[in-house]
Amino acid sequence: MAKIATEGILAKLKKVKDIVKFNGGVWNSIVTLYRTDELKQGELVGEDKYGNKYYRNDEHIMGRNKWVVYSDKVGMNYDGSQVPAEWHRWLSDMTDTPPTVKPPLQHRWMIDHIENKTGTQQRYVPYSTTRAKIQSWQPPAPSK
Repeated sequence: MAKIATEGILAKLKKVKDIVKFNGGVWNSIVTLYRTDELKQGELVGEDKYGNKYYRNDEHIMGRNKWVVYSDKVGMNYDGSQVPAEWHRWLSDMTDTPPTVKPPLQHRWMIDHIENKTGTQQRYVPYSTTRAKIQSWQPPAPSK
């Protein structure tokens, strides 16, 4: 019984060692853990033109077996809108073939992917060309 427990512990330690090696050593594993709250290892499926890398490991349950590692240039400011549509299809299991195997159709009317800029200085702010119906209240000037 003790031998089985020891083998199980050794297998877990080997798995941890492999995951740390996959993530680029102890320091890079700590950084990855800080950024994503988990450490995984898997097969690199592809990379998009924005620098995001996509991985798969079918040892994990469905829904957790595919993931994206966002580009280092975004740092901690990453979100789901930075994933292009063709990779979103693959991550969400709408298709089994990644865009590296079967590239999506490109039409000349299609625009390039743009991430959501809400909450940044580059956000869209509409303006009105009509006069305001209500005049804003101005506080009275202080008396001297």
